[in-house]
Amino acid sequence: MSARILVVDDVSANVKLLEARLSAEYFDVMTASNGTEALAISRRAECDIILLDVMMPDMDGFEVCRRLKTDPATHHIPVVMVTALDSPADRNRGLEAGADDFLTKPVSDVVLIARVRSLTRLKMMTDELRMRAITSLEIGMQAPERSAVADTGKGGRILLVDDRESSYERLATILAAEHTVDVEPNPTEALFHAAEGNYDLLIVSLDLNNFDGLRLCSQARSLERTRHVPILAIADPENSTRLLRGLEIGVNDYLLRPIDKTELLARARTQIRRRRYTDHLRDNVQNSIEMAITDALTGLHNRRYMESHLATLAEQASLRGKPLALMILDIDYFKSINDNYGHDAGDDVLREFAVRVRKSIRGIDLACRYGGEEFVIVMPETDLHVAGMVAERLRRSIAGEPFAIHKGTKRIEVTISIGLTTLERKGEAVAEVLKRADTALYRAKHDGRNRVVSQAA
Repeated sequence: MSARILVVDDVSANVKLLEARLSAEYFDVMTASNGTEALAISRRAECDIILLDVMMPDMDGFEVCRRLKTDPATHHIPVVMVTALDSPADRNRGLEAGADDFLTKPVSDVVLIARVRSLTRLKMMTDELRMRAITSLEIGMQAPERSAVADTGKGGRILLVDDRESSYERLATILAAEHTVDVEPNPTEALFHAAEGNYDLLIVSLDLNNFDGLRLCSQARSLERTRHVPILAIADPENSTRLLRGLEIGVNDYLLRPIDKTELLARARTQIRRRRYTDHLRDNVQNSIEMAITDALTGLHNRRYMESHLATLAEQASLRGKPLALMILDIDYFKSINDNYGHDAGDDVLREFAVRVRKSIRGIDLACRYGGEEFVIVMPETDLHVAGMVAERLRRSIAGEPFAIHKGTKRIEVTISIGLTTLERKGEAVAEVLKRADTALYRAKHDGRNRVVSQAA
C-alpha cells in the first residue's frame, strides 16, 4: 500500500529521519519546511497524508492544521501531528484543531507506520468516494465539503462496549455532554446491538473479561451494516501493542487509559465528522446513479435504463422459456392539454399518470417514460392474455377519474391508448418487439384512441 506522505518540519534532521523511515516502507515522501509551503502543496492535491510538526517559525502546526481542516479543498486530508510537545493540553489543542492523531517524539517506527497505513486506507476509501461523487456536481447536486467543514461533530449516536461498570459509567457521562450514548456491557450482544442501532461511532474496550475485543472490532468490519461505522478502541497501557494490531484490522482511532475527558470528546468528534462526510459522499453517489436512470418529473425509469435493462429481461425470458409482455402507452391529445391549460398542467398530468401506473403493475414489472407523453411497461413471465387484462385495467384507471391540475383547482378528463405485444420467440431482437408494440399503438390511435390493441408475435 503506497501513499504520498508530506512531512512538514523546519528542522532538516527531523525531515530526513522521517523520510528514511517512510521510504523504507515504500511510501512516496514529499517535504515542506514551513506551513505556507505545506498549505500550497495540500491545495494542489499532491499529498495523501500530512505529518506535521508543531513548532515552526512562520506559522505553527496548530494554525496549519486549522487552516487545512477549514478549507473545503483540503479538509479530507488526514493530518498527524508529530512533535516533542507531550502535555495533555498540547495534544488536545492539536485534536481540537482537527488533527487525526497526535504522536509525541520520539515515535517508534512500529507506531508511526501502523498509523500511516491505517490513515492511508481511510484516505484511499475517501478518495474513491470523492471521485465517484464528482458526477453529482455535474448534475447539480450539492457537494458535501462545506457542510463537512461546518460540522461540529456533536450530536452523534455512540455505542460504548465495556464490561467494567466503573469505566463505562465514567465514559458514558463524559460523552453524554455532546452525544447520545448507549452502553452494552455484554460483548456477545454488542454486534447485534451495533447492527440495529444506526450508530455514528463504536467505542470498544479491548480489555473485556473473557472476550476478545479485537475480534469484536474485526466482526464489525466484516458485517455489512457496521462496515463503515468508525471504531475508537480503548485499552490499558500494557495492551498498547494490541492497539497496533487493531489499526491493521480496521480500528480508526484509539486511547490509552487513564482517559482524558477532553481528548475523548475531541477524538469522538473527529470520527463522527468523518463518518458524516463519507456517508454524505455515498449518498451523493447513490443519488447520482438514481438520477442517471430516473425520469426527474415522473420518478419512473428513463429510456436509457429501459433500453439497457430490456435486453437483459428479454435474454432471461428466452433462457427460461418464459413469455415477456411489453406495452407502449400514449396519453391521448396530450398536446392539447399543454396548449389549453399550460405546460404546468401537462406536468401535473404526467406525474399523476405515473402514480396510477405504479398502482396498476407488479413490483417485478418495469415502467419507464419513453419520451414526451409515451411510456413503456415491461412485464416478465406474462402472456398476451394476462397482459391484456392489466392494460385494460390501467386504461380504465386513467379514464375513470379526472386528473387534478393547477394545484387541484381544476380537473380534466384524460385517456390513453395502449399497444401491446409479447416476446415469445427465442432470440428475438428487442427492437422488433418495440416496433411491434408501436404498430399496435398506432392502430389503437387510428381506431379512435382510449383503447388497447394487442399484436401477437
